[in-house]
Amino acid sequence: MTDSLPRKPARRGIYLLPNLFTTGALFAGFYAIVAAILGAVTQAEGAFKYAAMAVFVAALLDGMDGRVARLTHTQSEFGVQYDSMADLVDFGLAPALVMYTWSLLYLREYGPVWSKVGWCAAFLYAACAALRLARFNTQVGVADKRYFQGLASPAAAGLCMAYVWTMENFGIDGATLCFLTPIVAVIAGLLMVSRVRYFSFKTLPVGDRVTFVWIFLAVLVIIALTINTPLVLLVLAVAYALSGVVLTLWGLRSRASRRRVRTASRQPPPEPHP
Repeated sequence: MTDSLPRKPARRGIYLLPNLFTTGALFAGFYAIVAAILGAVTQAEGAFKYAAMAVFVAALLDGMDGRVARLTHTQSEFGVQYDSMADLVDFGLAPALVMYTWSLLYLREYGPVWSKVGWCAAFLYAACAALRLARFNTQVGVADKRYFQGLASPAAAGLCMAYVWTMENFGIDGATLCFLTPIVAVIAGLLMVSRVRYFSFKTLPVGDRVTFVWIFLAVLVIIALTINTPLVLLVLAVAYALSGVVLTLWGLRSRASRRRVRTASRQPPPEPHP
């Protein structure tokens, strides 16, 4: 009997195309951090505006890597983990540092307590983003794909960066808004770890074709973005953040109404008076 030949080890590798998009998103998040530090140290004009833009570029690339992987059938566990770590940088650390260097840093001028409030608000946002991503990873394949539990980290980062970009566009510096910025950071962070439900848009459009109304709405959004990009992004981000609260309250009210109807139907009818 002849000995069997040793098997060659399986070739290991990663898919290039989707991970290139993830790397591009990670680069954009890193650029946002560098631009924010440059703006705080050298007071370079437009540095915080470019930092906010970079986070939106990261969100755009982050939305494309998963779709490219599904279209090219190149999904992998490595890509999932790599995307999650890149998201923590892009939508957790980068927005927190941008908000801190742009506005929260100036709270130190009002005393040591306010200084701690500033960096604690930035840390709370970053920690909530990490918790949101960890919870999302553990619920993959279990949660309803139509809805997000809590505000998605790209949407929270978009809300904060649209706020920074809009104020910069109007010529309002971060020092003037140093008492408002921690409120924005804390609200965005808490919405990420909340149980508020948000429509995910993953089920839209249904099928390969859409109605004419969707094309018309897309044209209107493009025109509005051309006129005033940061303000339109801020309005859309605020509207989406509020939509989850309204959707959740409406759902709680509907469930309470159905519960009252069921309770009333189980009660025996009143006895007739003699």
